[in-house]
Amino acid sequence: MAGPRLRSIGPNAPGSFLLVDCNDDFSNLDGAGRAVAALARQPRAPVYAALLLLILVSWAVLGVMAIELARVSAPDAAGPGAAVLGWLPQVDWPAGLAWFVQLCAQPVEAGAGRAGRFSALAAMWFLMSLAMMLPSAAPMMRTYCEIADTARAGAKAVVHPAVLLAGYLAVWLAAAVGFAGLTVIVSFSSPQAGLAPMRGVAGATALAIAGLYQFSGLKDACLTRCRDPFATLFARWSDQPTAIFRLGLAQGVWCLGCCWALMLVMFAVGIMNPFWMALLAVFALVEKQATGRKFQRVSGAILLVWSGALLVVSLKGGG
Repeated sequence: MAGPRLRSIGPNAPGSFLLVDCNDDFSNLDGAGRAVAALARQPRAPVYAALLLLILVSWAVLGVMAIELARVSAPDAAGPGAAVLGWLPQVDWPAGLAWFVQLCAQPVEAGAGRAGRFSALAAMWFLMSLAMMLPSAAPMMRTYCEIADTARAGAKAVVHPAVLLAGYLAVWLAAAVGFAGLTVIVSFSSPQAGLAPMRGVAGATALAIAGLYQFSGLKDACLTRCRDPFATLFARWSDQPTAIFRLGLAQGVWCLGCCWALMLVMFAVGIMNPFWMALLAVFALVEKQATGRKFQRVSGAILLVWSGALLVVSLKGGG
């Protein structure tokens, strides 16, 4: 029998071991066992699969929600372009999903149902965050997996990338609660709006904030960190799960710092508008992959012009 292939990674992690022989083919295991062992040794594949699954599930649920909202709402309630969803064939969705959509769409009123609707709104915003932000987080996860693979090849302790992802998602879960609170405030100030686009001064203000933030120093700092995750991930590398979770939190905060103002655009175009969700998801991905500030500045200028145009139109129309 071959010599021992496992060694402890230290007294601070009792019961934790590393594979020393990275070339072992696990021939003593059955097919399923070999597959699991290979995935455990190379964490990149399962993390990418989980990331893709989260994105696909989020978009699927949001798509169904948008279709249902388009059917039960006024033609302009879902925002620009969403009326086409009402043309799709009628489908009987699961009762639980229909209830969830109804809970998100109904007005916020005092009473026992308020907590339930707030929870539904927070879940809705979290799904939107997953769908819109996870694609732009893929480079960060890829970078971590590459560093982890290198460390694992050197028989060093590696924290699974899922821990980093959990920290990142925790930030967006907290942000979803904040956006849900903002949605409730908007609903109280304009009960007829619901998830429909904010009009007049309110919509123009949301766009103006998003546009002005594109020119801010804080946006520059956050975007710089998001564009080059290697420096942060390498400098703060650790074999402790708590440290990697905190690293995920930090990366999530930088990402939130990049994109929180852009999420305000959803209030101006309809919170559940899938076309604008997709557009902003692509925008966030392109912005984080671009270099320099030109893309950032041009997008900020477009948002400010849009804000001004919306304000002028609303004032002329008395809205």
